[in-house]
Amino acid sequence: MSVRQRKFTVLLQRLLMLVVLVHVITGLFVDLPYPSWWGIVPAVGFVAVAVVLGQVARRHRARAEPPAPVEIAPPVTGRWSALNSPADKVPSHGTHGLGQTYAIDVVAEPEDGVRPAFAWLWPIARRNDAFPAFGAPLLAVADATVVHAEDGQRDHLSRNSLVALAYLMIVEGVGRTVGGARRVVGNHIVLDIGEGTYAVYAHVQRGSLAVRTGDRVRAGQAMARCGNSGNSTEPHVHFQLMDGPDLATARGVPFSWRGVGVPANGETFTVREEALPVP
Repeated sequence: MSVRQRKFTVLLQRLLMLVVLVHVITGLFVDLPYPSWWGIVPAVGFVAVAVVLGQVARRHRARAEPPAPVEIAPPVTGRWSALNSPADKVPSHGTHGLGQTYAIDVVAEPEDGVRPAFAWLWPIARRNDAFPAFGAPLLAVADATVVHAEDGQRDHLSRNSLVALAYLMIVEGVGRTVGGARRVVGNHIVLDIGEGTYAVYAHVQRGSLAVRTGDRVRAGQAMARCGNSGNSTEPHVHFQLMDGPDLATARGVPFSWRGVGVPANGETFTVREEALPVP
């Protein structure tokens, strides 16, 4: 499937999802001028498109050899632990969409070991400054060119309780999917690190950008700060490599952080400042 075809199918998916949402919301307030079961048609269409995309992607991966990991510098410094790691499962986030095949999430782990845990009932949500990752600097993983940078979306409260997680998955997640890639990843940076490879930093803190589109950055340079924008349960760094700059059509590329490798789920690792490149 060509890039143009992938873009068309992604747009078709979003349109069908929007039709389903409008049908459901409208039906809550007025009598629809047609049988209510007609709303099943766009829903079935959405599922059918998703199945076709999945089949095409599986055939492509079956024909292609897995690319070699690209060695880069770590995007953070300090003590962190990994979640949704490609060391344990591919695709790491359960989907190849948005170039997430080899994506990884990392959360900051303070030396005293205190980080807010998942709450079943209370508190429903927490402020972002309760999490040690919030405000941590995001570092360029290589000498690169900034091809996209935005930080205008808000940092919402945490979604790491049972009630808040249900809201994220059932209500907020659907709305963000209809809104497109940028609403899912939130504020983000895309770097062209050369040889057809692009690095993505998602959930960036609002108003924290220190770079702009077109800037050249050096490995180890601080570009922004970790936030909690987009489809995020708590402040964390979502990082991935892709084979193109467009999240909607790019495919994931595996990585290896210099001096760290690819930490597995739950693995704690430390990146010392003196081990990082000097920008």
